[in-house]
Amino acid sequence: MNEQVPERWTKAGVHPDMWVDPDDDPRESAGPSPDGELATFQDFLTNYRLTLRMKCDGLSPEQLATRSVPPSTMSLLGLLRHLAEVERDWRNWIAPGEPAPKLYGDPDGDFEGVRPEQSAVDGAIADLEREQAATDAEFAKHPDLAARIGSTQEPARSLWVHRIEEYARHCGHADFLRERLDGRTGQ
Repeated sequence: MNEQVPERWTKAGVHPDMWVDPDDDPRESAGPSPDGELATFQDFLTNYRLTLRMKCDGLSPEQLATRSVPPSTMSLLGLLRHLAEVERDWRNWIAPGEPAPKLYGDPDGDFEGVRPEQSAVDGAIADLEREQAATDAEFAKHPDLAARIGSTQEPARSLWVHRIEEYARHCGHADFLRERLDGRTGQ
């Protein structure tokens, strides 16, 4: 196998194990972490969402659609689509009424249907942003973290933690995918 391996690199100059320098990191905030459990959950979720987007920044549609290693269907573009689908699923779990249909079909349409085209990238980002906003709005109706919500009557706290866990896990995948594409490393 004569695969070209990219050289590892980072944009950070202050801390070479970071993605960017602290002054350029949109996840960094001046001051202490937020007070309260809900504010902490929201802060972690926001930062993981930003991390995923940062791992995708600056790549071509072809790079974003590049799969990890066979037989995996995982790609950065697939992760964007997958997380849009997951956001919709969470909203379906807690919102009353009929569940919204799958965005990309079953099974694994979020990964299998990836195309290396700018319109597919733009569509995935728009889908993710729309689904995040809609799910955030639904969660905002349930500020009591101990309240049991949705059809499964899970505590809101549990669903928040699951959302954070889902993004954290996939940001780990994104780290490896990005490094494989162009060698860029960092948190």
